[in-house]
Amino acid sequence: MKLAWRDSGYAQEEVKVARQAMRADAERTMRTILEAAEGVLSRNPSASMEQIAEAAGVARSTVHRRFATRDALVDALTEWAAQQFADSVEAANPDSTPPIVALYVVTANVLRTKMGWGFAMSRGVPAGTTTAKLHEDVTHRCIRLFERCKEAGVMRADVDTDWARRVYYSLIEESTRETSDRANPEEVASKIVDTLLRGVGTPRGSI
Repeated sequence: MKLAWRDSGYAQEEVKVARQAMRADAERTMRTILEAAEGVLSRNPSASMEQIAEAAGVARSTVHRRFATRDALVDALTEWAAQQFADSVEAANPDSTPPIVALYVVTANVLRTKMGWGFAMSRGVPAGTTTAKLHEDVTHRCIRLFERCKEAGVMRADVDTDWARRVYYSLIEESTRETSDRANPEEVASKIVDTLLRGVGTPRGSI
């Protein structure tokens, strides 16, 4: 009886391991398809599911099993990119890292994400979706980081925080639009943060 129980326990563990392996394999396949979709659609926004499947190195049926329509695939791609965007901000620990350090690291991380997922990150985000929520969370974290920068004296105390955030976002957006794929995110981040904190004028240009 005890042996039978042990055998049953081993069998359950084997099933658990098998399921974990299947999930990992499914996640790898999903990421492969989404990465292929990003590459194909960034070059040709009207590319078909068949072209995406070919670029991913999987059968068309494999793509269709996961995404019923092309729109569903693009929506999933957009949400995936938004999650990478949120994760890149989280990875910098912006609520605990010294503000100036966090600002540089967040900027470099976000640049990597936007450079790697340019098509998905450029799409409009419908209100009320998971993607919209992820972007809203990032916006709130950015505002908190800027408030920390003001408290630490990195930014002027009288700066309109939301206006500074909008300027910051614009600098990032313009940088990713004009920067080549070979650009170093750290170097670009340094330019963005320097421009944000110090501007491009001189004391003579003060109003």
